[in-house]
Amino acid sequence: MLVQTMAHIRQDFLNSISEILPEHLTMDDFVRYSQMPLRRSIRINTLKIDCPSFIEMMRPKGWHFEPVPWCDSGYWLTRDDESTMLGNTIEHLAGLFYIQEASSMMPPAAMASLVNNAQAVLDVASAPGSKTTQLAAWMDNEGVLIANEYSASRLKGLHANLQRLGIGNVNLTHFDGRVFGPTLPETFDAVLLDAPCSGEGTLRKDPDSLNNWSLESTESIAAMQRDLIESAFVALKPGGVLVYSTCTLNHRENQDVCHHLQQRFPDAVAFEDLTGLFGDAHKAITREGFLHIWPQVFDSEGFFIAAIRKTQPVDSDYRKPRLGRFPFGFASRKQAEELEAHLHSQFGLSLPDSHTLMSRDKELWLFPKGSDAFIDKIRMQRLGLKVAECHKHGIKISHQAVMLLGQDSPSSMALDDAQAVQYLQGRDVAMDNSDKRKGEVIVSYRGFPLGLAKWVNNKLKNSLPRELVRDKVALK
Repeated sequence: MLVQTMAHIRQDFLNSISEILPEHLTMDDFVRYSQMPLRRSIRINTLKIDCPSFIEMMRPKGWHFEPVPWCDSGYWLTRDDESTMLGNTIEHLAGLFYIQEASSMMPPAAMASLVNNAQAVLDVASAPGSKTTQLAAWMDNEGVLIANEYSASRLKGLHANLQRLGIGNVNLTHFDGRVFGPTLPETFDAVLLDAPCSGEGTLRKDPDSLNNWSLESTESIAAMQRDLIESAFVALKPGGVLVYSTCTLNHRENQDVCHHLQQRFPDAVAFEDLTGLFGDAHKAITREGFLHIWPQVFDSEGFFIAAIRKTQPVDSDYRKPRLGRFPFGFASRKQAEELEAHLHSQFGLSLPDSHTLMSRDKELWLFPKGSDAFIDKIRMQRLGLKVAECHKHGIKISHQAVMLLGQDSPSSMALDDAQAVQYLQGRDVAMDNSDKRKGEVIVSYRGFPLGLAKWVNNKLKNSLPRELVRDKVALK
């Protein structure tokens, strides 16, 4: 009977699981849950809207919410109408929520429970951005969050998610994660290492995830993870917390990697007990205080989370980085005054105190305050966000600036459901303009910015960047 139910799951993988499955759990349940589809879950973007307001907004559309116990902004979601893709809803495109598997909300939640007032945080492997955006919300868009991604092809998607959610405290880097310890020793208040792994826990989402699985490949991955965790720990300030996580199940990539770090730095590593992270955490706790999430325990993906405090400084070899020419300078007082005047007169907005205004050629950028501490220490792929371009005919505000600041605009043009769909599809929107208004305007949906448009007679000419246009936009 067991062979029939698990026919599509590799037997050698199941044999490896049987050796480490806790005694209180059964293989039958492991196989059954591994074959079940995942429950849909989302995280509400609290940088834009609080959770009760979002829930109240969406209930009339037939959305039903069940709280995720370890994340106060996370919910399992069901909808009366599941025929349209969740990512095509207006609310998603407006950045009000992020589609995120519930288990992956645990690592940032663990960090938030153990770290206070973090001003410099490192996310070692950040794409596509679920945990990065969760960390940014926890930091309330303040301080500096260095989001690193080694895969160049995934940086574009990461940046798009940051832009959509109105995040402005992130600086992007593009390195092998092993660079941070030697280059930025004892620099960060907190570090998240959601390590590349064999993906054993993702079987419910991706039935093909084990196609290339083998014990040999697992060991090869674990060797890389040991290097990454050492580097991440060295980059952590004494007293800070490193959260290590994977979406895999074997001990070699999880507990063993953490014990390797403890053996490497025996006087500086202290494992934090995560039993108190949420009410039922004890159901997945290991003897060290790690969380080892099996699919059947919380009806989720398989996952592993460890929180490690650095109790004292450690010795390390410093590696001087190759920086190249830094193309930015501080914006002049005149540039700042002209930008402030334009923002105020055109949109009723002002620049945030949490950022520094910088210039590059004819562009003006907002850097998170504290970015200057990294400029001469590591090469960053992208710092903060471009807020405007200066032309001979005036200043043009960027889409990114609108998504960061536009919610406070008292003069934005509110679009109804049908108009919002038109706008997000890249079409111009017919609008009464009996007052003969001119120039650019922020367009919004239920008070939340969607982007820019320009008055042309009785229509709003669409200024949405072409890469953000969606052919299919859903109302439910």
